[in-house]
Parts: sequence; structure tokens; C-alpha cells
Amino acid sequence: MTVIRQDDFVDSVADALQFISYYHPLDFIHAVHAAYEREESKAAKDAMAQILINSRMCAEGHWPICQDTGIVTVFLKIGMDVRWDSELTVNEMINEGVRRAYTHPDNVLRASILADPAGARTNTKDNTPAVIHIELVAGNKVDVQIAAKGGGSENKSKMVMLNPSDSIVDWVVKTVPTMGAGWCPPGMLGLGIGGTAEKSAILAKESLMDPVDIHELRERGPSNRIEELRLEIMDKVNDLGIGAQGLGGLTTVLDVKIRDYPTHAASLPVTMIPNCAATRHAHFELDGSGPSLQKAPSLDEWPEITWDAGPTARTVNLDTVTREEMAQWQPGETLLLRGKMLTGRDAAHKRMTDMLSKGEELPVSLRDRFIYYVGPVDPVRDEVMGPAGPTTATRMDKFTRAMLEQTGLMGMIGKSERGPVAIEAIKDFKATYLMAVGGAAYLVAKSIKHAEVVAFPELGMEAIYEFDVQDMPVTVAVDVNGTSVHETGPKEWKAKIAAAAKTVDVNVQ
Repeated sequence: MTVIRQDDFVDSVADALQFISYYHPLDFIHAVHAAYEREESKAAKDAMAQILINSRMCAEGHWPICQDTGIVTVFLKIGMDVRWDSELTVNEMINEGVRRAYTHPDNVLRASILADPAGARTNTKDNTPAVIHIELVAGNKVDVQIAAKGGGSENKSKMVMLNPSDSIVDWVVKTVPTMGAGWCPPGMLGLGIGGTAEKSAILAKESLMDPVDIHELRERGPSNRIEELRLEIMDKVNDLGIGAQGLGGLTTVLDVKIRDYPTHAASLPVTMIPNCAATRHAHFELDGSGPSLQKAPSLDEWPEITWDAGPTARTVNLDTVTREEMAQWQPGETLLLRGKMLTGRDAAHKRMTDMLSKGEELPVSLRDRFIYYVGPVDPVRDEVMGPAGPTTATRMDKFTRAMLEQTGLMGMIGKSERGPVAIEAIKDFKATYLMAVGGAAYLVAKSIKHAEVVAFPELGMEAIYEFDVQDMPVTVAVDVNGTSVHETGPKEWKAKIAAAAKTVDVNVQ
């Protein structure tokens, strides 16, 4: 009988979570690099370059890949011949490992977990509890798959109860565009098919633990219906032209994973969950011989990618910029931001709009300022600020008109697209929306030269900061006329892909 000691298990969990915070899986890096090499869209290629450069920097310096260090999910298979030498339960041991990982003094990870989700939404301060799935299996070992899943991609999960005769492929192709770009493509799609509603969701999440291997499947050819579906879905989703960060391009998904389970004759449950450009997961096994610690990969595995904004990039001084200057910015144009910006996301926007509705004065003026949607990681070592990548902008859409109308706010910075309500407000008030690359959080943090909390310190990572930045790269995503690159880019590339496919078909015939 194998004896698993408490400290060995806790140390293994903590080590894995620290490891995946700064090391991408190598299969993911190789897949992004291959997509980067194939990409013909300049905007998408630039976005993937930033993701790859950010990944290497984080691997070298042991900095978090993304400011959203995720909600921890664990799939645990416990052999029935295992005995525990522990004062804690299995769940308590996992959560102790999470606690140690997220409060590690040399690499503090952002605590994003809120208790009482339908009420006070109080931060637990240490990112516990994890979401834990336990299965008893034959054997004398403990198999652990652990992931840290960001909220931006998790929020784009979709579930449907199809009729048995419905097409899964058609549903996926129809649904992916409704997910927008908040899941930070390019990434993976995990599908769970069958069982019951909740079983399909678990299958979809577990499928995302598997490595990127669809290129191998494509080379050897499918051997069953699930493998056929993987290839068909990947090709048809990429044909949509959504591209990296939703800017339009050839690669939207790097792989499609599918797990299935027997289901009721009247049912066809399907859940689709995307993984983002901060894909983070690890797999280890305990056999009673001690902790199972992760092995650092060679930095030679990362491609040597260089990126600069190019000679056409426009440098913008946020301290002096005028609305007349903003009117000259073109959709898709690259800007390098210098000067001071404010930050604020969900909780800060809710607090400010509540104050405005009561006629109260805001603690900081937003007039002629830019606000960055971000919840940064606390600085450690000699940092000014920890990873500070953008959060999904659409969550702030419902606040946008009030903020522009009542505060004199000039512009916003975030990731992904804006919805119709926000775009209409941006157009009405001649404001603008700029997009930073999701998945390049440490690269963004390097541009921050000073940071201080200026309002709502009690909100923690959701407090309002003032950042002083130097050459922070962004893209004009919605201009003062309401033109959105997240609408024009994918539309253009979908047409290009379709035209290229038609040309190939004609040549084959």
C-alpha cells in the first residue's frame, strides 16, 4: 500500500502552480510559433509576437504570464490502494498548496477568488478554494492534473442541449463568433459531448489538460468520429477569420479537444470552453517516494522573436493629447502611449457610477483622461508593478455612456471588442477605445515607470491606480467615428480565406 504524506502533496501542488504561472506548456509555445510563421495578417502576427516575447520574458525572470493568475481547477485520480499520512483532508491539502503558491513572497500571484458570489463578493485573499474533481481508480498512485484558468476565457464558456439530430459542428461555428475576443485567441477549444449538462462541462474542462497535438492527427488522419470532428471544427472555426486577439487572421484556434460520454437517447448536451493565450496546466504523479516537482524546460525551446511598433507607430503623450489629435487616429493603427493614465475595472466602475447617480464627487477626476481596464499583480523584487495586462472590455460596456457623459473621460484601454452599446456611446461623445494584447501582461508591465493607488484602496487589485507609462503599445480598436477593427478585421479575413479556398478548389478541378 502506498502512503502519501501531507507535506509531499501540498508541496507538489504549490510547486506546480508557481511553475505554470511563468512557464507555458512547450506544446503551446510551438503551436503559437507555427501559427505566427504562417500568419499573413500584420495585426494578428504582431499580437502573436508580443505573446511569444512575453512568454519568454516570464520564463526567464519567473514572472506571471498574465495578471489574471486564474481560478485553480484540479482533476485528481486517487488509487484505491493509497493511504494518506495527513491531518488534513484531500481538499484541505490542495487548498493549502494553492494558498502557499499564491502568497509566495518571491512571486506573489493575484488573488481573484471571491466568496459569497451572489452577495458581498469578498476576496478570500489567497485564491482559495480550488475547484476539485476527485475520482477513485484502481492502483496505488495519485494522478494530479492542475490548471489555473483565467476569468476572461472562462466567461466565454457555452453550453447547449441540442436535439440528437442537430449538428455539433454547426453549433460551434455559429457560437464561436458570439464569444468575441475576450478569451484571448489564439487558444484551444475544449468540447464535452454527452452525459448530462454538468458532465459535459466537466468533460470540456478536462479535455483542455491535453497537449496540442492536432498537427499529428492531421498528418496520420482521423481514426474515429471524434477525431473527424476535431479536424472539421478546427478548420471551420479558423475559416471564420477571427484571428489572434480578434483582429482578423488565419489562426483563431490552435487545437480542438473533445471528450465524450454516453448520454440519454433524447439528449445531446454539449459544452464548449476555450483556453486563452495564457494556457496554464501541469500533470504530476505521486507514488509515495516524495514530492513530485516540476522540471524547468530549456529556454532554447522558445523561439527568438523580435517585435517593435515599426516606423508608422504614432507616439501619444497622454498628458497633453487633445480630442483633435484623437480624431486623426485610424482604426488598426499602432500607438505608443506615454504619460499618465488611470486604471479601473468592474468594481471601480460600479462604485463610480453609483456615486455619480447620487450626485457625489468622484475621488479622482476623469476629465480628458484615459482609463485602463486592468487588475494588476502586486510588485515583487524591484518591480514598479507586476504583470498588468488588460481585462475584457465588454464587461465595462454598461458603464461606458455614463462615464463618457458625466466625467469627461476621453478614452479607454482594454482587451477584446466593444459591444454595440459602448460603440454607440464612443461615437456620440467622440471618444476612443484602444486595445492592448491579452496574454502579454509582463510586456505591458515593463512600460510602467510609476504606479500608485489614487482611489478605492479597499478594492485591492480593483482599486484605481495612476500609471505613468513609457511607450506602452496599443491598437486603435474603436475610433471617434465608431469604426471597430473587431468588426472590420475578421470580416476582411473571412472573405480572404474564402477566396483563397475557392481558388484552390478551382485549381484542383
